[in-house]
Amino acid sequence: MKTSITNMKVLLLGLLCVSAMCSSDYDEDDQGQEATGKVVDARGHRPLNRGERQPVMQPAPPPLSGTSYRARPTVLPSRSGQQKEKEVQPDEGGCTHASEEMGVLCPNGCELKANLLKQERNVKTTVAQLKSDVLMLSQSSNQIHTYVQGLSNALRERQRVADDNTNVVGEYTSDLEQQHAYIKQSVDTTVPSSVRILRGVLDNLRNKIQKLETAIISQKQKCEKPCTVSCKIPVVSGKECEDIFRKGGDTSEMYLVQPDSFFQPYKVYCDMTTLNGGWTLIQNRQDGSVDFGRRWDDYRSGFGNIALDNGKGFCNSPGEYWLGNERISQLTKMGPTELLIEMKDWRGNTVSAQYLQFTVQNEASNYIMAVANYKGTAGNSLLEGAPQLYGENRTMTIHNGMMFSTYDRDNDRWAPGDQGKQCSREDGGGWWYNRCHSSNPNGRYYWGGEYTKTMAKHGTDDGIVWMNWKGSWYSLKEVSMKIRPYFSG
Repeated sequence: MKTSITNMKVLLLGLLCVSAMCSSDYDEDDQGQEATGKVVDARGHRPLNRGERQPVMQPAPPPLSGTSYRARPTVLPSRSGQQKEKEVQPDEGGCTHASEEMGVLCPNGCELKANLLKQERNVKTTVAQLKSDVLMLSQSSNQIHTYVQGLSNALRERQRVADDNTNVVGEYTSDLEQQHAYIKQSVDTTVPSSVRILRGVLDNLRNKIQKLETAIISQKQKCEKPCTVSCKIPVVSGKECEDIFRKGGDTSEMYLVQPDSFFQPYKVYCDMTTLNGGWTLIQNRQDGSVDFGRRWDDYRSGFGNIALDNGKGFCNSPGEYWLGNERISQLTKMGPTELLIEMKDWRGNTVSAQYLQFTVQNEASNYIMAVANYKGTAGNSLLEGAPQLYGENRTMTIHNGMMFSTYDRDNDRWAPGDQGKQCSREDGGGWWYNRCHSSNPNGRYYWGGEYTKTMAKHGTDDGIVWMNWKGSWYSLKEVSMKIRPYFSG
C-alpha cells in the first residue's frame, strides 16, 4: 500500500515537471519575444478596424441560484481547550508518504533525471519537426506573397490601361456628340432658314413679275383707246371737300382736290348733304363691282371708280373705290379729322359709327390708324372690338392703333412672319387687322347678306362684316367711309 502511494506521488511530480518544462523551455512565443526584444501588449479589448461596426452586447444570463451542498456540519470545540498532538510517523521527512500529514512527496534524483531525459528526447523530436514545418510554411508563404504581389502589379497595370482606354473613348464620344449637335443644328436651323430666305426671294421675284405683268396689261388697255373725260368736273376746287363746301360747292359729286400745292390734284367724291356736308369719301362698297383683294401698292395709291355718270354728263353717284392710303394719311394730318362710317343691310336698314378723331400715319409706320370719341348706332367696333367675345379674345379684335395689312404685306398681330397665318389673306382685303377683326369693310362681297364657312374661300368670316351690328356671318350690302376736318358746332 505504501509503495503504490509512493509511485503515484512520483508520477504526479513528473507530470508537473514536464508541464513546467513545456511552458518555460519550449515556448516558441516566449523565445520569439526574447529574440526580437519586443514586448507583447496584452490588451483585454480588440480595437475595431476602420469601417467595422461594434458588435451589440447580448445580456448575460442570470447566475444559477440555489445550492448543491447542504450546510457544513458544526465543528465541535475541543474539550477543555486541549490541542490534538501531532502523531509522529516512523519515517517522517521521507519521500514515500502520500498523506500530507506524513510530509511532502519528493522523487529521488535518479527517477527525476530519468523522467526529464525521457521527456526531453520526446519534446526535442517534436520541436525539430515543428521547426521544419514552420520553415516550409514560411517559404511557401513567401512564394505566395511574391505571386500575389505579381498579380497585384499586373492588375494595376491592366486597370491603368483600362482607365486610359476609357479616357480616350470619352474624348472620342464627346467629339462625336459635338459633331452630331452641330450637324443637327445645321439641319434643323440653318438649312430651313436658308430655304425660307430663298423662298422669300422667290416670292418677291414672283410678286415683282406679277406687278410688271399687271402694269403692262394696264398700259395696253389704256393705249387701245384715246383718253376721254366722261364726266364734267365742277370748276370749284379746294384742299378737300369741306374747303370746297365753304367755297360754294354744295352738290354731291366728283371734284378735284389739292391738299398740298407741291402735289398734283386728284379726283374725289364729295358728300355735301349728310350731316351738313363737307365729307370726303375715302371708301365705298355698294355692288361688288370692284375687287378689294389688292396688293399693298394698290391700297397705297388707290383704286376703283370715283364716281358714275348719271347719263347727263355729271358724275353725281359714287362708285366703288379706295382713295389710297397716301392721300388718306395726307388729309388726316392737315389737322383734326373726324370719320363717319355708314352701313346698310340687305333689308334697307342703316346704322352709322362716327369717330370725332381719326388719324392715319405715313407709310414709314405702315399707315398706323388711331381713332377716338365714338358715337353712333352701329357699335364701337374700332375701339372696343367684338362684343361676342370676352377678355383677351376680344382685345384681339380691336383695330385702334393697328398697322395696315394686305396679303403681300403682313403687318397684323397673328403670328408675325408666318406666311400661313395672315389675316388679310384669309379675310379678303386690306385693313387695319389685329388678330384678326371685328370689322372688315374691305372684305369679299356676298349677295344676300348671310353666308357660311363653306362659301368662304378659307372658311373664315371674310365678308363685309361689322360684328357689333350683324355678327360675323352677315355681309353688308353697302358701307362707306367719309372724313372731314373736325370743327365744333
